[in-house]
Amino acid sequence: MTTLGERLRALFPEASGRAHKQWLASGRVRVDGRACRDPRTPVAPGARVEVGERAAVRPTGLALGLQLVHEDASILVADKPPGLLTVASEGERERTAYRAVWEYLAATRSGARPFIVHRLDRETSGLLVFACTPAAKGRLQEQFAARAVERGYAALVHGRVREEHGTLVADLVQDAALRVRTRPRGRDTGARTAITNYRVVARRRDTTVLELTLDTGRRQQIRVQLAELGHPIVGDRAHGAPAAPGGRLCLHACRLGFTHPTTGARMRFESPPPDFARPR
Repeated sequence: MTTLGERLRALFPEASGRAHKQWLASGRVRVDGRACRDPRTPVAPGARVEVGERAAVRPTGLALGLQLVHEDASILVADKPPGLLTVASEGERERTAYRAVWEYLAATRSGARPFIVHRLDRETSGLLVFACTPAAKGRLQEQFAARAVERGYAALVHGRVREEHGTLVADLVQDAALRVRTRPRGRDTGARTAITNYRVVARRRDTTVLELTLDTGRRQQIRVQLAELGHPIVGDRAHGAPAAPGGRLCLHACRLGFTHPTTGARMRFESPPPDFARPR
């Protein structure tokens, strides 16, 4: 019979000992369905050891302002600040979230590298998941393609949104300059349908705080669709809004849920909303 700590090391050999301790301390580790915090607990060979559904790990800093939320042998979840690219572009090769995660894994795991699964716009802050193995990458990408990933956002938009909730559906196209625009439904064979659900959280004098969930994951779909609705996101100068105080786009990826690509456990991560989305 082994201990729980030994079983965790066997299940997640590339995760750090600190990560194992955080999982245990936060009550996320379960043995046959029961939370267990003591790594010395004896575990029978046939016992089921799994990581719980919700991440409660305190974020720790990586390079470039990126915050580490969760890591194990298969995935790494990070909280990205606004103004940081997810991956390199022609104009920026080094200062990216991918580069920060790559450097972290290179320093903590011999031979490990991250794999891109999805992206956030440079101006958008919030949760990103990276795969740490090719197999995990494939399984996560399958979930994104099947629309099985929970993706929640908080946004501050101009104007007072009239309806309490609604669903935005549009066909989006991207031109040669990478600008994303809507097209009349069904008139452009190259267009991709985007579906965004919204709910009013708070109305202020001349702005509205929205909670948004995505049925699809098109590039800039939230920004384009809210601008088309007549309520561009505060700070979204590319879609008709003036510059915001503080200079940031008021859009934050605050919730991310998916099935773990290795354990099969359902995982759900949350990032506290920035000041712009908090109740007043």
